[in-house]
Amino acid sequence: MQDNTNGSVIVISSHVMRGSVGNRAVVFGLETLGFPVWAVPTIVMPWHPGHGPSTRLRFDNAEFDKAMQDLATSKWSSEVRAILTGYFGSVEQVRSVARLIRTMKEANPDLIYLCDPVMGDKGGLYVPIETAQAIRDELIPLATVSTPNRYELAWMSGAELETNNEIMDAALALGPPKMLVTSAVPMMAGGIGNLFLSGRHALLAEHRSIDNVPNGLGDLISALFLARLLQGMDDERALQLATASVFEVLARTMKRGLNELTLETDASSLSTPMAMVQMRHLLHPSRSKRK
Repeated sequence: MQDNTNGSVIVISSHVMRGSVGNRAVVFGLETLGFPVWAVPTIVMPWHPGHGPSTRLRFDNAEFDKAMQDLATSKWSSEVRAILTGYFGSVEQVRSVARLIRTMKEANPDLIYLCDPVMGDKGGLYVPIETAQAIRDELIPLATVSTPNRYELAWMSGAELETNNEIMDAALALGPPKMLVTSAVPMMAGGIGNLFLSGRHALLAEHRSIDNVPNGLGDLISALFLARLLQGMDDERALQLATASVFEVLARTMKRGLNELTLETDASSLSTPMAMVQMRHLLHPSRSKRK
C-alpha cells in the first residue's frame, strides 16, 4: 500500500480537454489539499457544453462496468477513504458505480461517499430523466454527503424550494446524513448562500453574488468540502473554508476577465483562502417542529 496518511479518493465525473469543470476541477482541488485521486472519466469532451457544441467521447457501458469491478477488487482498494461522483454519461454508469460503492462500503464501513447529483439547473435537466432518476434512487441513498444545487434538490424532492426552510425540509426528507445545497436563499442583500444541513446543524455560508460566472463552481466546492471533512474539520469550518476558497477563485477569475476558473494560478486560494464569508446558524427544522 502507498504510504499516504490522507488516503485516496475515487472521483467519477466528466472530463474536459480545455477548462476547469468536472474531474478537472475536482481532481485539482483534492490533490492541492493533499489527497491522491483515482480519476474516472464518465465522458470526455473538448470543452464544457456551455461554450458550444463539441464531440463527445463515450465509453462502452459493459467495459465501464468491468473497470468499476477492477477498482472494487484491486489490491490497493484499502487506500481509498472516499468516493465522489458527479456527472454521468448514462444510466448504466450510475448502476455500475452504485455497485462499486456498495462493494467498497462492505469492505470499509467508514468509507465516505459524496454524491454531487449533477443533473440540471434552473433551466431544467441536462441529463436524460432516466439518469436523473437513477442518481436519485440508487446513489443518493448510499451517500454520506450530497451537494445538489437548489434546482437539483427541488427536482429530486418534487417540491418548489422558495425558502431556506423548504430547502431544509427537502434535504431532511431526501435522506443523506449531510447535505450542502448551493444557490440557497441568501439573507444578506446582493448575496448568495450555501446551506448545510445535518441531523443537528443548519448552517448558511454567504458571500457576494457575481453574475455570469464560469462553470465548475459546484464541482469545486464538492471537492473542497470533502477534502476538509477528510482532514478532520467540523462541518462549520469545512463549509466556511470551502465557500471562501470558491468565492476567492471566482473573484480572481472574473477580475482577469476569463471564462474558465483559474485554478492553476490560484492554488493558494484553495489551501489558504483569505476571502470573508458570512456564517449563520439557522433554526434546525427538528427544533422548530417541537414548538
